[in-house]
Amino acid sequence: MAMFFRKIAMMIPYVFLLFSVLCFSVNSLGINYGQVGNNLPPPDKVLELLSALKLTKARIYDTNPQILTTFANSNIELIVTIENDMLPVVIDPQQALQWVSTHIKPYFPATKITGIAVGNEIFTDDDTSLLGYLVPAIVSIHNALVQFGLDKYIQVSTPNSLAVLEESFPPSAGSFKSEVSGVMSQFLQFLSSTGSPFWINAYPYFAYKDSPNKIPLDYVLFNRNPGMIDPNTKLHYDNMLYAQVDAVVYAMFKLGYGGIEVRVSETGWPSKGDDDEIGATVQNAAVYNRNLLRRQMSNEGTPLRPNMRLEVYLFALFNEDMKPGPTSERNYGLFQPDGTMAYNVGLSALATTSSTSSASISLTSSASKVKT
Repeated sequence: MAMFFRKIAMMIPYVFLLFSVLCFSVNSLGINYGQVGNNLPPPDKVLELLSALKLTKARIYDTNPQILTTFANSNIELIVTIENDMLPVVIDPQQALQWVSTHIKPYFPATKITGIAVGNEIFTDDDTSLLGYLVPAIVSIHNALVQFGLDKYIQVSTPNSLAVLEESFPPSAGSFKSEVSGVMSQFLQFLSSTGSPFWINAYPYFAYKDSPNKIPLDYVLFNRNPGMIDPNTKLHYDNMLYAQVDAVVYAMFKLGYGGIEVRVSETGWPSKGDDDEIGATVQNAAVYNRNLLRRQMSNEGTPLRPNMRLEVYLFALFNEDMKPGPTSERNYGLFQPDGTMAYNVGLSALATTSSTSSASISLTSSASKVKT
C-alpha cells in the first residue's frame, strides 16, 4: 500500500493540472467506484485519489460502511445502492425504515449522500420477478427518508440499461418495451412527483461492437463526423451518446412524462477485450473519454435539451479483476488497482496553455452490462 501512495503522490502534479482545468467548469461529471476486485486500495487511498482528481461525485454499488465512514467530511457527493436481492425486503415500510436508519442516517450529513439507487438495471434483469418489487421498494425507501426528514437532500431512483428501450433510433422513435410499460409508468410517476432523475447506463461501445460495419466509429467516439439528422425532428446528432439519451426522453414523453431529467449513470469504453470484442482498444478508450470530457467542460446538453447540462458518471475508477464476463468487463478502469494509470488521455487536448501542454494522465471510463 505504501507503493500505491507513492505512485499517487508522483501523479498528483499531472492529475491536478488536468482537473484544475475541469473543476471550475465541470459540475456534472462523476465516477463509478466499483469494488469487484481482490486487490483494490482501501477507501482512504481512494479518497486521496478522488481529491487529487478534483472529482466531487462518485457512485458506489452498496453501502459499504468503511467507504461511508472514510468519505465523511470530504467534498465527495455519493450515490449509494440497495442491492437487487434486497428489493423484496425493503418493500416492507418497516424494513425500509430500518434500512435507512442503519445504512444512511448514521453517516448523513457528514458523508454527503445525495442519491440512493434502488437496484441496478431491474427492468432488464434476468430475474423478472424483481420487477414487481421495484416501485414499491422505491416508494418505501423514499417514505422512510421523509420520516427522517432526509428526502430534501437524497434522491431515490434506479439505473436502467438502454435495453429497456424497444426503439432507440432515430431518437424521436424512442419507446419503452411494451412488457415493462406498466411498471415504467408507475416509476415515471414517482420520478415526476419527487423531482428525481431517470438514470440510464448508456454504452455506445456496445452498439459499435455489435455492428462495426454499420455504425461509424467517429460517431460513437465523439470525433468530428457528419452525424445524423433525426428525420422527424430535424435535430442534428454528432455522437451516439446524446442520441441515446434523447431516445430515453422521447420514450418518457410517449408515456406522458416530459419534464424528467435524464442522467447518465454509467458510460465508457473498454481499453482491452477479447478477440471478438471489436473496438476495445486503448486508443479508442482514450479518444472516447477525452472527447466526452471536452463536452463536459462545455456543460453541454443534448440536441433535444441544449440548455440542460447532461450529468455523466464515468465507469469506473479501477479495473476490477473479479468481474465476470468477457475481458472487457475487467478493463474499464481509470486506474489499475496498484495506482498506475490504465492509459493516457493527454492534457494537451483539453488545455491550451503551453505550460500544461506536455502533461498527460490516464482517464478511462467504464460502462458495463454486467451488474457490479
